[in-house]
Amino acid sequence: MPPSSALAGLPPGRKKNPDQLPVLGGPESLQVQEPQDHALGRSRGGFGTKIHLVCDGHGIVLAVWATPGQQHESQALAVVLLRARRPRRAGQRRWPLRVAADKGYSYPGIRRWLRQRHIGRVIPTRKDQPRDETFDRVAYRRRSRIEQVVGWYKECRALGTRYEKLAVNYVALWMVAIIENLLRKHLKWLKT
Repeated sequence: MPPSSALAGLPPGRKKNPDQLPVLGGPESLQVQEPQDHALGRSRGGFGTKIHLVCDGHGIVLAVWATPGQQHESQALAVVLLRARRPRRAGQRRWPLRVAADKGYSYPGIRRWLRQRHIGRVIPTRKDQPRDETFDRVAYRRRSRIEQVVGWYKECRALGTRYEKLAVNYVALWMVAIIENLLRKHLKWLKT
């Protein structure tokens, strides 16, 4: 048999670009670079990842972000809301009217960040804080929609339990599941 004319591969154990971290593609404003810790970290439940979602009142996910398990949810609020920001258009709001979150987001820094962007907040106060008299209980009850959305997506085994090593692959898997869910909803509407 004659020798192959194909180029020889890389030596075993050597990566193509060892210095280059993987990047989730797309528009430049939405690209995600792989974090050094791969969004993996220890928490009470063990070694894991936290997923942060932003959704609208209809349960449509607008943004996804992954952080290590030990990182507090409030530290990812600005990042995930910036990913859900709409492009500038005349006559349209860039930010949502209100953000509903649980007591874990009741910090002065978060309230200040939302106030600077003219976003209303529906966040209950913690026990160690003075009570907010303007808190809207009816709007806060609608926050259950995000809990339902998380439940729907956690039914997918690959989303409920992270199997991917790279965080960008895990976020991409969430995006594929979100797109599949949207197509399923819209195709159902088109058939009727």
